[in-house]
Amino acid sequence: MSQTLLSLALLFAGIYACFGATLFVNQSRFIYFPDRTIVSTPEELGLKYRSVNFATADNVKLNAWFIPAEAAKGVILFCHGNAGNISHRLETIDIFHRLGYSTFIFDYRGYGQSEGTPSESGTYLDVEAAWDYLVIQENIRPSQIIVFGRSLGGVIAAWLSSRREPRACILESAFTSAKDMAADLYPFFPGRLLCRFHYDAEAAVRKIKRPLLIIHSTDDDIVPFSHGRRLFAAAHEPKTFLQISGNHNEGFLLSAGRYETGLEDFLNKTRTDQHL
Repeated sequence: MSQTLLSLALLFAGIYACFGATLFVNQSRFIYFPDRTIVSTPEELGLKYRSVNFATADNVKLNAWFIPAEAAKGVILFCHGNAGNISHRLETIDIFHRLGYSTFIFDYRGYGQSEGTPSESGTYLDVEAAWDYLVIQENIRPSQIIVFGRSLGGVIAAWLSSRREPRACILESAFTSAKDMAADLYPFFPGRLLCRFHYDAEAAVRKIKRPLLIIHSTDDDIVPFSHGRRLFAAAHEPKTFLQISGNHNEGFLLSAGRYETGLEDFLNKTRTDQHL
């Protein structure tokens, strides 16, 4: 009997060690889920757009869409989540357009038609290049740019907003840090020790000096609601918290009325000019 228990214990230990090693070595595969296929464009919404390319500081060519709004109230620089590409965000583009904002949505390296392979340092270079494109190539003032990020994009948006001076920053369904998420997702492993990524939104939020809106659902099935509350607690004033319902990927649609009203109210409060 004892020999059987010992064998089972050794088998379990081996499986545990193998899975832990897999998590450590192949972490990028657990974080990034890029899709190269563009499945739709804003034209399906009846919206005019421009497909543009720009280069990062390390010379990776990225692809993006600029969707202008008539008499735009500002430009939303949108950082999407860790899966798919810009063509999977038409519902979000439609919301921004109906609210009267132009949208600049880009694909990180390795996503859609952007070159390269995704990495943490790469996503930071990507969002910096997107910002620079708007300011330098499109001649848009920083005071007219709202940096908006969802899920992983929220962490990237927080990072940029801690280093630039946008009109405002919006973080939706964002997590506090990659290490915290690893601990939540893999409670039976030393997640924080194994995690080689940082993506520390909580540290970034502490440095943001512009108006901040944090949106999170109590029903989020991927990023716990507590992450949104912790980010809000870490932020400086002026700050607003918008509580919605629904799961991680569809909460903004399932809470459409509350979501859009809260978004519009916050954006109206941040306006400094009537038009671009």
